[in-house]
Amino acid sequence: MATTCVSSRTGRPVLFRRPVFLPIRHRRSLDAGSGKTYTMNGPPENRGCNLRALHDLFVKSKERRRDQIEDVITVSVLEIYNESIRDLLRDPSKGLKKLEVRRNERGNYVPDLTTVEVHDDAEVLELMDMADSVRAAASTDMNEHSSRSHMLLSVHVDTLHKSSGMRTFSKLHLVDLAGSERINKSNATGQALKEAQNINKSLSALGDVIAARGADQKHVPFRNSTLTHLLQDSISQDSKTLMFCCISPVTYNVDETFCTLNFASRVGNVELGKASKQVVGGGKARR
Repeated sequence: MATTCVSSRTGRPVLFRRPVFLPIRHRRSLDAGSGKTYTMNGPPENRGCNLRALHDLFVKSKERRRDQIEDVITVSVLEIYNESIRDLLRDPSKGLKKLEVRRNERGNYVPDLTTVEVHDDAEVLELMDMADSVRAAASTDMNEHSSRSHMLLSVHVDTLHKSSGMRTFSKLHLVDLAGSERINKSNATGQALKEAQNINKSLSALGDVIAARGADQKHVPFRNSTLTHLLQDSISQDSKTLMFCCISPVTYNVDETFCTLNFASRVGNVELGKASKQVVGGGKARR
């Protein structure tokens, strides 16, 4: 079983009217091989959440031009591998840079990450294919094509309301979580074992964040993993989050299925509050 989600900080509830997607889990809730990557990417004949969300965004952006509203849409794709951030759209001819999470007036972000302006589905598909070709993967006893990292397709929308001069921004994280592993099932060794340990650790940290939010604790341990630190403002207040639970249909994974459903039930009790418009200049925000 598994959970796949997406999370977003939305500056325009109209544009992001459907709930937007982020990751959520319990150490054994995101079982490998249960359909997370399929849910987010999907095959050519049945595309997943990534392309569907962006296609919807392109359509709405085109419609909004009639109302003198202009959007600039940019995307980035990164993976969190062994707690390190990798730029999956990086020019291979350029040297590697150490990437870390930082914070500015727009929330948490990664400086020096490659961002690309996109205008249609074809451009997004090209970038997704580029990212998939360099994402860390391996074969285990649980999954022949096991993702060894969390992958985030992040969408940023900068908007100019020409009639009022107001500028707003929105961001949407579409997250494909790596599946948690029971080592006695995956039989991972060597580098694969190290990867599994880091995956499980980060998913456990995400579970701790959700538990703290659900209990309305004053301190939420966002900084305990790179994943939760990067997504901090997307799973805090002023955002919307949607989680998908992917469940394996075999009795061999019944324990993980139970954990997934139990975790999903607890996640459903977490309230993030109403998302508001993020104004960065000109005009006045209208709720």
